[in-house]
Amino acid sequence: MPESSPETHVIDFRAAEQLLAARDPRGAIQLLDSVITAHPENTAARLLRARAFFLAAQLRPAELEFQIVLEREPDNAFAHFALGRTLERADRSEEALRHFRLAAALEPRPEFIEAARFARETGNGEHAPGDPDSETE
Repeated sequence: MPESSPETHVIDFRAAEQLLAARDPRGAIQLLDSVITAHPENTAARLLRARAFFLAAQLRPAELEFQIVLEREPDNAFAHFALGRTLERADRSEEALRHFRLAAALEPRPEFIEAARFARETGNGEHAPGDPDSETE
């Protein structure tokens, strides 16, 4: 195995972005694992890995990664929205609603507002428009 360097970690991160865009979340996770091992403080890599976990339907690891991102960046509207989607998908709609509301309050993007409104109105964790895997930071 080639030696890891900061340059290879950047290459791995960019390749993981491409794999996620190509709907290969497991491949993205594999690349990001080494990046995060070498740079555990890298919030962008953690956010990308959280999105990959979500897309791979690995909800608990996705939730944990989104929570780490939010511990470091409590005002990250996208991370709140994505954590809300993760909790919603895990049938935890009341917890999800809190994060949808925070996302909408921090950044009133239409999809964030719609998610907060939809979750509040239905209260049943049904899927509303906009997934973390189709959003950008």
